[in-house]
Amino acid sequence: KSAGLFKSIPVIIINRKCMEKTARQWNTSLIYDFGKRRSELCKAMDYKADWFKRWCNELDEQPNFHRKQWEFVYIMQALWERGCIAKDKRGLVFAAGTEPLPAMFAKYGVNILATDIMPEKGIEMGWNNGNQLCFGVESLNTRGICAADEFAKRVQYRAVDMNEIPADLIDFDFNWSSCSFEHLGTLEKGFQFLKNQLKTLKPGGWSVHTTEYNISSNDETQENNNTVIYRQRDIEQIVHELRSEGHFVEEVSFALGGLPEDFMVDTEPHLQKVHLKLQVDKYVVTSIGLIIQKKT
Repeated sequence: KSAGLFKSIPVIIINRKCMEKTARQWNTSLIYDFGKRRSELCKAMDYKADWFKRWCNELDEQPNFHRKQWEFVYIMQALWERGCIAKDKRGLVFAAGTEPLPAMFAKYGVNILATDIMPEKGIEMGWNNGNQLCFGVESLNTRGICAADEFAKRVQYRAVDMNEIPADLIDFDFNWSSCSFEHLGTLEKGFQFLKNQLKTLKPGGWSVHTTEYNISSNDETQENNNTVIYRQRDIEQIVHELRSEGHFVEEVSFALGGLPEDFMVDTEPHLQKVHLKLQVDKYVVTSIGLIIQKKT
């Protein structure tokens, strides 16, 4: 039965009243797929697209309406469309954990520097649960996506604090992170990371980063926590600041989608059967992806 998933729909309806404070209309439209990734929210329609199925096939997975799968596939497709996944390109990942993307990109001949928080600090923060912490390159090809010899040649590991990116990390063609900068302590620290990470790129280099997005409210949110949640106004603010500094940010779509799965909320304890939107404390949350190009 799906009652457990549907029972939180009133949470969305109730919290639409929060939006009335700022006179915004909540966008639940099913938007047209423009054929190229934008800065956008996780939506069920993507799981039916050929580009989504292509990357799931390469990951040896079936599309499964889980937002973490969406984040990985969205990042791969966004970088693919921009010519980043090509032989001898250089890529940098923040907070790699045990994600499959470094191995996937190495399979295509990309040279990857995988970074994550210092292991002892990660363990202290509890990130060693659920394969969320990287202990070295051996954590990054457990699926055997890339041949072992090619992986060893293409992928390196380095411990890096996202709040203090080393100055010698430069000249990468692209970088990415998957739901990581919301764990830096405050909304502002996440903003600062989005600006600082551009220093690691060549002029014209691309970055793709996903994070937590607050569907329930454009007013209240978690602002100082182990996990902060960005509102529409926060996303609009950082996009404006990046553009004001001369960088390019792909157009942001805040459309929530219009398929049945888009209206299901995975309440606590999360069953993760349909996990595009979920309850986090009193908020309903999904993932948003931002695509940024460093100014030339």
